[in-house]
Amino acid sequence: MTPDLIQRHPRIDALFDLHSERFGKDQTPYRNHIYRVLNLVASQRPLSEEELDQVAIAGFFHDAGIWLAGTFDYLDPSARLACHYLEEQHLESWQPTVKAMILNHHKVTRFSRDNLNLAEMFRRADWIDVSLGLLRFGLPAARIRRIRAAFPNAGFHALLLKLGGQQLLSQPWRPLPMLRR
Repeated sequence: MTPDLIQRHPRIDALFDLHSERFGKDQTPYRNHIYRVLNLVASQRPLSEEELDQVAIAGFFHDAGIWLAGTFDYLDPSARLACHYLEEQHLESWQPTVKAMILNHHKVTRFSRDNLNLAEMFRRADWIDVSLGLLRFGLPAARIRRIRAAFPNAGFHALLLKLGGQQLLSQPWRPLPMLRR
């Protein structure tokens, strides 16, 4: 039996309330991407409330450097923003876990041999979403379709192509600076 979908998370909603003007028209596509990733992580194994909070925070910040730091080379800026937020929330002990999810979510190879490691699960979830479900890492196609139906693309992949094209034109020698091996 698959768990119900996570439709709302208070941390994600509060962070969007705080930064909504910075995302502009990209808010809905990015918000839906975050909720797809959150649900894809939660589909891999049951999460504790703390782990769900950590995934929600990493989810919000994992690509946020694009908008909040103004760069397509966003992994390190996104991790710094998340760590600052965690300090403000007095959750410094979560920094290694959240930072690992953010810094490794575009890693092409495994982050960990442990498939239940939170950063590895987050990495796989992001790849599932970015690949439009072509990569599944063992998740049932029906589950991925259900998540995608609940949180429509809303132009997210077109946004990625646009940002990637801008990066290619401005720094052709570094077309995808966020990819890691």
